[in-house]
Amino acid sequence: MTLPAWPAHLQLHYRRDGSRTTAQDVHHGPLRVLKRLYPEGPGICHHVLVHPPGGVVGGDELRVTAHLDAGTHAVCTTPGATRFYRSEGTVARQRVALHLAEGARMEWLPLEAIAHRGCVAENQLQLHLQPGAQAMAWDVLALGLPASNEAFDSGSYLQHLEVPGQWLERGHIRASDATLLHSPLGLGGHSVSATLCFASGSPWPAAQRDALLEAARQAIAPPPSNAPGLLAGATAPQPGVVLLRVLAHRVEPAMALLGAVRAAWRRLAWGLAAEPPRIWRT
Repeated sequence: MTLPAWPAHLQLHYRRDGSRTTAQDVHHGPLRVLKRLYPEGPGICHHVLVHPPGGVVGGDELRVTAHLDAGTHAVCTTPGATRFYRSEGTVARQRVALHLAEGARMEWLPLEAIAHRGCVAENQLQLHLQPGAQAMAWDVLALGLPASNEAFDSGSYLQHLEVPGQWLERGHIRASDATLLHSPLGLGGHSVSATLCFASGSPWPAAQRDALLEAARQAIAPPPSNAPGLLAGATAPQPGVVLLRVLAHRVEPAMALLGAVRAAWRRLAWGLAAEPPRIWRT
């Protein structure tokens, strides 16, 4: 039996009220804000977003749209993984579009997306940046559940990451594509892939871009002793985009490296402490 689709849309609007970043949220369907926190003071709004059903199946579509006014700063995360479950053929979609006005800052830091055996999924993230706006966003994909002996041996996953006009990465992972999954030119047998993007609506000054790259490379080397097989590299494909890319066999070391590089970039670019979202520590 095919279950009916369950769409959900969350709209977020961040405004500046004096020194405070305030937020308005409107939700349709089972996608909403769990908590609003200010652990760094009134200027930075931390949001925890939840999808109570706990998983996305064929026909479901989750959409998050955020608009950040000039001078606002938001940090968004989730309390758990996004799970794309087995489909009978219809596509499960998640679409995130972040629109930043001049001088706004956004940190999009969800926990991993898990592509379960047999899923047919699409995951899209777009960062629309006005001049002077800056955004850090990461995307972490786990194929199957190796620890539970559930391989990603059927299904497909389409990944779309974009800063319009600057950078586009779009990849289609099919479980039947052994070359992509296991070749050294592809994922090399790794079940976890991750990308951290730090994008600016204005080109990075060369010295700052180089400092961001060097900070990421210092975090990468030497590789952690508890993360055998982890591979990572930092690049700047465009003047306004700096990237960290990671391949790993488990989610935890990949997330730890992303967090370390995010902390270094926060300090260098914004003069801010790491301040990981509190929901990760509960």
